[in-house]
Amino acid sequence: MSDRAEQSARALPPGLFWRTGQAIRRGLRELAARLWAALWQIVIVAVIMAALVAIADLPLGLALIAFVSFVASVALLPRQDVDNILEADLGRSTASARSTSAMHVMAEALPDPVILLNRAGQVLSCNGPARGLFATLREGSHISSVIRTPEFLDAVSAAPKSGRAVTVTYAERVPVGRRMAVTVAPLGRGGERDGNILVLLRDLTEVERINQMRADFIANASHELRTPLASLRGFIETLQGTAKEDTGARERFLPIMAEQASRMTRLIDALLSLSRVEMNAHVPPSDLVDLNDVLGHARDTLEPLASDSGMTLEVGRFSRPAVVRGDRDELLQVLQNLVQNSLKYGNRGGRVRIEPKHIPSLGRQAGRYAIAVVDDGPGIAPEHLPRLTERFYRVDVASSREKGGTGLGLAIVKHILNRHRGELAIASKPGKGSTFTVMLNEARAG
Repeated sequence: MSDRAEQSARALPPGLFWRTGQAIRRGLRELAARLWAALWQIVIVAVIMAALVAIADLPLGLALIAFVSFVASVALLPRQDVDNILEADLGRSTASARSTSAMHVMAEALPDPVILLNRAGQVLSCNGPARGLFATLREGSHISSVIRTPEFLDAVSAAPKSGRAVTVTYAERVPVGRRMAVTVAPLGRGGERDGNILVLLRDLTEVERINQMRADFIANASHELRTPLASLRGFIETLQGTAKEDTGARERFLPIMAEQASRMTRLIDALLSLSRVEMNAHVPPSDLVDLNDVLGHARDTLEPLASDSGMTLEVGRFSRPAVVRGDRDELLQVLQNLVQNSLKYGNRGGRVRIEPKHIPSLGRQAGRYAIAVVDDGPGIAPEHLPRLTERFYRVDVASSREKGGTGLGLAIVKHILNRHRGELAIASKPGKGSTFTVMLNEARAG
């Protein structure tokens, strides 16, 4: 018997149980719709039966039988009205699903971040750029979990009633400085119960940075270039006038003129480098870089400079591959700027050390790599340390210009590390040298 039962169970069509379950659920939905449509009639009959029991001494059993019979008759009413209700609900849900799906396909084709919200401000869908912009953005979460600006949230709340698009501009400071323009547009007419809301974001950071850099470049360049240009002009006028035939004056002035021209070239190169770094400061690098390769390249390029300065350069290595997410050329520029500063301002005959160290991860915090550039120079007074990374800030202006400094090296280092989500720590005491430590996050697996 058990064998025959097992064989008949195997002989059943594979989708029978699923179709049976669907039929049961459909029947329950129809029954619920019928009862809901006649709810007011059921309530009236219940009140009448209760009144008859209380006033006319109708037997309770008879009253229950009459009430149950009425409910059963309602459940067996003709299906036309109920089917109309079910079809209308199904049509609305299908249309809404199709509209949401079409909007999702369209949003994925747009280059700007796009988020689709329901009337309550919950995320229905979002495209790839939006997920890249907000790492914690999830379908079903409220939009306030990623954008907390009151003006924006007010615009989302008012969108279904206003029926018009509103653009709000807001600024973020973490994880990086960013300025965004957000357009909140209702997709339904004002007062529609199920109208969704479209949120379109546009990053204004790069445009504003370019405008700011243009203004800063003009202001800084005009200030720093004024002195060498004035010197060149004075020497040229002298050579063209009173010292026109003076060979000694010409031999004395021409080297100075060449040095002033070189100074202007270095300054312009540093300003352009700083501008490029600032332009991409809000875009974190995605390449994987082994810091041992950067250390090796820095050693090869800086050892000849150390020899010319009469100093010794010692470069360490990590004991195993030290991989970070970064831009190899920019990280190399960080080390070059720090070592060149140590060579310029260190004691002749001294030494500069590059000491790498791995800091293990602690809990959820990723591990870090620290690279310290240590010199045995004269050191820096404490009051100067907080301002060393400012543009054109120099501890000793005359000495810096004499040694070819532009006052931009540490500013470039700071902006590169900001882009890499890294840090620069400076420790120094007069007479005891200085230590500049770069810290970068270890690249997580995957």
